[in-house]
Amino acid sequence: MALHDEILEQPAVLQGWLESRMETVREIARTIQERNIEYVFLAARGTSDHAGVYAQYLLGTRNRLPVALAAPSLFTMYDESPRLKNALVIGISQSGQSPDIVSVIAEGRRQGAITLSITNDSESPLAQQAELKLDVQAGPEKAVAATKTYTAELMALAALSVALAGNRQQDVEALARVPGAIETALRLEGEVEQIARKQSDMEQCVVLGRGYNYATAQEWALKLKELAYVFTDVYSTADFQHGPIAILDPGFPVLAVASQGAVFADQLGVLARLRDDYKAELVVISDSPEAVALAHSGLLLPDNLPEWLTPIVNIVPAQLFCYHLTRAKGLDTEKPRTLRKVTLTQ
Repeated sequence: MALHDEILEQPAVLQGWLESRMETVREIARTIQERNIEYVFLAARGTSDHAGVYAQYLLGTRNRLPVALAAPSLFTMYDESPRLKNALVIGISQSGQSPDIVSVIAEGRRQGAITLSITNDSESPLAQQAELKLDVQAGPEKAVAATKTYTAELMALAALSVALAGNRQQDVEALARVPGAIETALRLEGEVEQIARKQSDMEQCVVLGRGYNYATAQEWALKLKELAYVFTDVYSTADFQHGPIAILDPGFPVLAVASQGAVFADQLGVLARLRDDYKAELVVISDSPEAVALAHSGLLLPDNLPEWLTPIVNIVPAQLFCYHLTRAKGLDTEKPRTLRKVTLTQ
């Protein structure tokens, strides 16, 4: 099946990308550094929008660049656009086809901003419109649900951040460990399948993440919706405590991503509260045995990556969970109802 095969391809895709695209990334970074860039203006939809959320944390913390996520309808429906002087305007799209994302790049270029496309099709309208082009080189993605193109987008953003920060050796070495960490995550598939089968009657849930892995929670929730038709809401672990936590009844499924790092101690406290006070049914992906021990069902990942790279690995067991949950529900993983691979929005 295409979806399962593409999930398994991810270590090879990312290894190949690191071996072939790093010099291109360095050239792009040099070009950006020659301009007076004050902030990043980023346009994306769907899965690629979650890559944009990752970029907000990544470029904000590691490169001290403010990142604004575009409202593309300003460019297409309202015919008004923000001033983009001194911006790096980035468009992210696996297909590079959607007119609204292309319009943001086109307007950025018209205003004289430096523009960058990150896409899986170097001949797409998005790539053709941008001044700078970064091909994620994931190969053909036949499944409707994006998997390998998403992790390739994250890798491209992580590599760009490293290059903009000066290609520190420790960062380059950390990037090189990512494909192996995903290989290790894929070995958990037997455990993932068992957990998914236990959750086969799931009709609704909440997905939580924070910091870098807020993007992971968003992407996990999207895959649950488009593959398994689970009514899902997603929150920052912090935002969830500001009201939405009131929806919880005993046994309510809460799926969480909690990697060690700046927000981990806070997340750990919330997970303990959800288990002990609210009696929620916890499914946790983490690189910490302490977090996994709090869960009714936990998946323990390697802890050899810095927090800023964990989203590239953490999403893989979540993809597998959605794949096996879909199968456990007797649904078609290859043909989600009403969906097509390329969605064109104005």
